[in-house]
Order: sequence, then structure tokens, then C-alpha cells
Amino acid sequence: MKNLYLLKKLYFVGQNKFNKHNDSCKEEFSLKLLEEEIKEKQKKAFKRTPIYEEHRKLTNKIINFAGYEMPIWYTSISEEHRAVRETVGLFDVGHMGVIEISGDNCINFLDIVTSNYIKWISDGQSQYTYLLDLDGKIIDDAIIYRREKDKYMMIVNAVNEDKDLEWLKAVNSKKYIIDRDNILKEIENSVIIRNLKDESSGNDQKIDIALQGPNSLELLKSLTTDEEKKRELKRIKRTEFIETNLAGIEMLISRTGYTGEDIGYELYIHPDEAPELWNLLLEKGKQFGIKPCGLATRDSTRIEAGLPLFGNDLAGRYEISPIEAGFGPYVKFHKPFFIGRERLLEREKSRKMDMIRFKMNRKGIKRVKNGDVVVSIIGQYIGNVTSCAPNAEGYQIGLALVDKKFTQEGTEIGIFALPHGKELEKEEQVNRLKFEEEKPKIQLKLGEKVLVHERATILPRFMVEKGITERPLME
Repeated sequence: MKNLYLLKKLYFVGQNKFNKHNDSCKEEFSLKLLEEEIKEKQKKAFKRTPIYEEHRKLTNKIINFAGYEMPIWYTSISEEHRAVRETVGLFDVGHMGVIEISGDNCINFLDIVTSNYIKWISDGQSQYTYLLDLDGKIIDDAIIYRREKDKYMMIVNAVNEDKDLEWLKAVNSKKYIIDRDNILKEIENSVIIRNLKDESSGNDQKIDIALQGPNSLELLKSLTTDEEKKRELKRIKRTEFIETNLAGIEMLISRTGYTGEDIGYELYIHPDEAPELWNLLLEKGKQFGIKPCGLATRDSTRIEAGLPLFGNDLAGRYEISPIEAGFGPYVKFHKPFFIGRERLLEREKSRKMDMIRFKMNRKGIKRVKNGDVVVSIIGQYIGNVTSCAPNAEGYQIGLALVDKKFTQEGTEIGIFALPHGKELEKEEQVNRLKFEEEKPKIQLKLGEKVLVHERATILPRFMVEKGITERPLME
């Protein structure tokens, strides 16, 4: 019995010398089943952020994203993209999940469920990290804010918010397996987990509005006449935050973002005050060149910066790991234990792929999409595109998972922009010819077409010239 008690501990020197015990009554938490249920739910009932009615006044370009009705753009993607890079862009990020973890054991709990080292951050600091499953696969990427030593706020992707919340609760309950090699392991003490977007959180409710671009700080400073508060805003370093009252609204102001901009902020406020703040920022921001920005600009700016989207550049069809995506520093293997550690470490030993950022060499070409084929300049298959979007100049910039022998900056590659989905059906009807059934070249007749790749060039992995943010967060 004493040995069984010891094996419940997460780690101790010599633990692996003990006999493994697999006779526990713990069961495995079914993430796959939960994901399927959530997907069906998101298809049937769309949610709206508190700013939805304000969007309707500005655009009718509303789409379903992760179960939310969200604006895709207001004027044009290029105009909004340029605002983020040259002036300031305003984003509704109210669809993102906001989870609070509190209690005496919250630091140890977060160290167990996340890949980064939570003990390294202090009050007023944030950290990018990953939630992994028992097999070391990504459940989600997240950012964690330390508000107090026993109170943290975790921001997760909208598509995963329900799944993440249930996973954290499952680990907290001690009823489920957290280590396949020792199913007796469990957290020492439970924590308090709350969904801060839920009405049950009352006055503590939080949603996110983002200001991104070089004029963001000046716009924030224009909301107050208090010179000390202006200095306080200016002192916020990248990845740090303050909690203050600005323009009569209580808010957490964090210098983080998803666009690659050095100057960018996220404002966490009570949902009841979101429409007021949104309109105030648009009004005050006129002198700073503000533009409301939709999901398309979030996508184009984050791709240009080299930041990943869950489901495309993390996890997804290629089961991309944090290391393959280029975010190995956010996985602290020196920690003796976190969920998924051993399986991810094993996978890393045989890793053959890496993420690249590329730029198409020509404008005005067919749209490159997730899944398109990447080849070397001599036509050798080396990987697949994971994300791509046009920048403000009209060049498509993208991310791709490729053989790590072909990741050198400046290398020229080829990309086949293939038809997908309805586009594939239409093209097959017109051409009566699938890519894999292409006519042998020796049988070609004059005027017949063959598929050829478009050329692209590998860029630096991240948009370093824009001073990329600590957080590669997430959609």
C-alpha cells in the first residue's frame, strides 16, 4: 500500500525503478468523443460575441467560425492588413476561451497540464504554452496570465474552449489517467476552474478586444488625461500586463497579440462593457488611422508573422507537434513531468519534418491552400502547405510542413495549387481529369494543359523585422 501511495506522486528520484501498477480503477478521458460532440454542437447553434450588433452596423460579411458568427472583413483584407502594419487595427476577439485556474495548488496544476514552466513567470507576466494529451499530441495552444500567485487566466482557442475546459476538469477530478506508464499518478490537490465567459462568473466575466499596430499605444493613451496612467501604459513590456481602469472601464491590458506587431495590446473586459469600448476606440482612433479588422486579417497578419493556427499549423491532418511547428522553446523537457512529455520526447527523436514560411514569387496566381503539395525545385515531393494568405502588397505568404532537409532560408521551392472541395468537383466536371490521372507527357497533343508548380522562396521562419510577440497565439 505504501508503494501505491508513492506512485501517485507525479515524480521522485528513482520512481521508474518501481514496479508498474496498472490495476487502478482510473479510466482514460475520451477526448476524441468529446471533440465529435462539440463539432456537432457548433454546427447546430452559432454563438455571438457581445459586439455582434456593432459588426452588423459595419459589415454584412459574417461567417461561422468555431461556432461563432464573426466578421470576415469590413472593407478589404489588404486595407485592414495595411492598417495593422502601418497604423492600428481593432479586432473583436470575444470568441476566444477565457478560463480561470485558482487555488493554493494552481502553480503545480498548471505545470502538470502545460508544457512550459509556469514557475518562471511573476505577477503581471504571461506565457505561451501547450496542452498535450497522453500521447503527446496537441489538445490546444494557450497563453497563461499570472494575475496573483494563486490566480491565473488561460486564453484558449474558440474552437477548443469547451474541450479544454472539460479536459482541465477531468485532470482536476483525479478520476482519469494522466500518464500511460503509471496510471496511478494524479495531482496532489485540486484547484478551482471557472469559465470567465460564462454568466456564472458574474462581475469577474472577461472577453477580449485586441488593438494591433504601431499607433496602438498612442490610442490607449488618448483614453485618459492622467499623465501617470499614460506612463504606466508606456511601461508595459511585451508579454506583460496591468489591471487598471481606463475611460471608466475596468480592464486587464496585455501587450500581446496574434499579428507579429511589436506594439499591440489585448484588452480583457466585462462583456457588458464591450460595445461601449469598441465604439470608443473607433471614435478616438480616427486620428490614428484605425480600421476595424475581421478574421481574414487576423489570418493574413499571423501567417505573415509566422504564427500558427490550431488545426492547420498545429495538430490537424498532419498531427503537427510544437517542435515541428517551430515552437520547441515552449516545451520544457527538463521538467520531470507534464502530461504527454515522454511520448512527445520519443516522437522528437525520429522527427523528419519542420515548418517553413514562404512567399510566392508572383502575384495574381491561384490561391494556395492548406494541403497543397510542396516540391523541391527539381520536382521532388517534400511536404504540404498548412496556411497561406495574401499580404498587403498582394503576394501570397504561407506556412508549410516540409522535409527538414529543405528549410534553408532563400531556397526556391515549387507549390502545386490544387483544387479542393467544391472547387475540385467543378474542375473535374470541366476537365474530366484528376491530378493523379494526368495524361502521360509523351501522349500530349498541341494545346493540351499540364499541371505545373508555381515558384516560391523560403523566408526566415518568423517576421523578425517586426519584432514578433512572445505569444504565437492562436485562433
